[in-house]
Amino acid sequence: MSRHRLEVADVFRQHEQEFLSRSHLTAPQLRAFRDICACRTADLGSHLEQCDTYSRQTLAYDSCRNRHCPKCHSSARDKWLLARSAELLPVPYSHVIFTLPGELSDLALQNRRIVYGILFRAVSETLLTIAADPRHLGARLGFLAVLHTWNQRLLHHPHLHCLIPAGGLSPDRKRWVPSRRRFLLPVPVLRKMFRGKFLDFFAEAFRNNQLRFCGRTALLADKTAFDRLLRQLKSKTWVVFAKRPFAGPEHVIRYLAHYTHRVAISNGRLIEMKDHQVTFRWRDSADSNRQKLMTLDAISFIRRFLLHILPTGFVKIRLFGFMANRNRREAVALCRSLLPPMPEANANFLTEERRRAVDRKCPFCKIGKLCLIGRMPPGEIIPVDIAVTVDTS
Repeated sequence: MSRHRLEVADVFRQHEQEFLSRSHLTAPQLRAFRDICACRTADLGSHLEQCDTYSRQTLAYDSCRNRHCPKCHSSARDKWLLARSAELLPVPYSHVIFTLPGELSDLALQNRRIVYGILFRAVSETLLTIAADPRHLGARLGFLAVLHTWNQRLLHHPHLHCLIPAGGLSPDRKRWVPSRRRFLLPVPVLRKMFRGKFLDFFAEAFRNNQLRFCGRTALLADKTAFDRLLRQLKSKTWVVFAKRPFAGPEHVIRYLAHYTHRVAISNGRLIEMKDHQVTFRWRDSADSNRQKLMTLDAISFIRRFLLHILPTGFVKIRLFGFMANRNRREAVALCRSLLPPMPEANANFLTEERRRAVDRKCPFCKIGKLCLIGRMPPGEIIPVDIAVTVDTS
């Protein structure tokens, strides 16, 4: 029998009583905590699947399907990628990252919905405005933005990953305008406008009494102190990082898979839990991306993980410009009609990716598809004659 691999859920379950007795959680945080503890256990029930080739049966515990659970995002990611792969354009793509300064961290944690919403708005307006300027591109962009709120050490670090086709539709919608080869849009211009737009929207939220101030941020409720913070933030150079455009749908799919449905830490990064402490791997970007180990006491580890639970209903993946939901199908079709056809090899790659997203292979024979043949509710005793294999991976 294979050795059990340490999971975030193991840390939660072992330290549940101690953590809950010492912590005050929001409703979304408590829901995520409970869901992760129960995920793929008998508490949620189980389902029986059968291979359509060799008839081997697999009994699997049900997933919690919470978007913050490290074990429950693969199915949602595959289905989402299936839809997005049908919208890829035969052009290079650019990856641009917009980061909020650390001075806003405490306020962002107290006002998640407002601040993260402002971040999306500031980034989208920055990209669309600069791209529309004839001095830079003179076209309408279409792009995807994904919110991440963590860094490798699980500290609060809100930033947006934007994946952008390297070009856009001309104002008359009659031609495709390609970007420069080396960069999509000038980073210094992006940085300056992003800072200005965010601070304008942030000040507007303050004037409309939409922000909460408590604890260490209580003094900022005073207008003089808040204006001082704005001046301090305006004097800083904000971080915007743009990677050179890359080509090929296989690269885009890998980027999407890597960024869209991630959670704060994956189970694969956990090393051990011993003596009430958790050790995990992290990548130090300040030291040539070297892999290092960090050890936290279990309660601190759980607290850091729960910093990144989003408000209920908050949309963390958004599409803008000609890729916005309202007109995406027609706009993508128009772009394709203005571009050379996708190479056959790339089209075949996307077809294979779509097939993999739909088909669920049998974990034993790797050939047949798994078919659902029955469900059992929580608490029901599993008959011996169908308990062939229990899959809790």
